Amino acid sequence: MKNPADAEEVAQEAVLKAFSNLCRFRAESKFSTWLLQITYNEARMKIRKDRRHLYESIDGQSENENGDFWPTDYADWRPIPSELLEQKEVRKAIQDAINSLSPNHREVLVLRDLQHLSMKEITTILGISEASVKCRLQRARLVLRESLAPGLDGFWGRGEPYRKVRPW
Repeated sequence: MKNPADAEEVAQEAVLKAFSNLCRFRAESKFSTWLLQITYNEARMKIRKDRRHLYESIDGQSENENGDFWPTDYADWRPIPSELLEQKEVRKAIQDAINSLSPNHREVLVLRDLQHLSMKEITTILGISEASVKCRLQRARLVLRESLAPGLDGFWGRGEPYRKVRPW
């Protein structure tokens, strides 16, 4: 959803729909798969209805960080600023790389690698074949690898572009 508030709203709507339709659960799959499919459908409907992403400002507001309490009587527990900055940069690079994927590839990658769902659960949620799931997942991982680790000179080893070097 690219927005924690929207994600929370979708999750709440999904839980309410699942609770109100609990009598329709047929136990043909796991309850978690059924709930994730409802959540997935809610998210897609919200994205379809909400067109704010078409009008996002280039000058987005910077993130407002709330100060955490750090006890002064003890050793300084705050993270080392350079490490904190590096973690934020890595996290942002990963998030940007995931967001740059096509929706089909992104949803398969998130369900498999972040939500740790099985192939069968993903095929049930998305309504596509297992071969399609595997193909999309492989392509998404390759695109992420290419965008996150291009090497020092922007290429994968020996100064050649990634597409010319075949690891298999």
